Amino acid sequence: MAQILVRNLDEHVKAGLARRAARHGRSLEAEARAILAEAVAPPEQGLGSYMQSLFADCSLDEPIAELKGQAARPVSFD
Repeated sequence: MAQILVRNLDEHVKAGLARRAARHGRSLEAEARAILAEAVAPPEQGLGSYMQSLFADCSLDEPIAELKGQAARPVSFD
């Protein structure tokens, strides 16, 4: 396993990390490892797949028409 050393870490960052570790029932070192692992993990799905999943349960009676060649218009909330 590799090791890193983080120098000049602000005291409030270390204290916040310790609080977070306590909430998760882990050591400060284990919490730092979990945060770093999550930061570099590949996304579980791409943005398009995520957006599609948000609207997967929506049903429409008819398909949405394409807007090719039409000028964009500002939305009116009146």
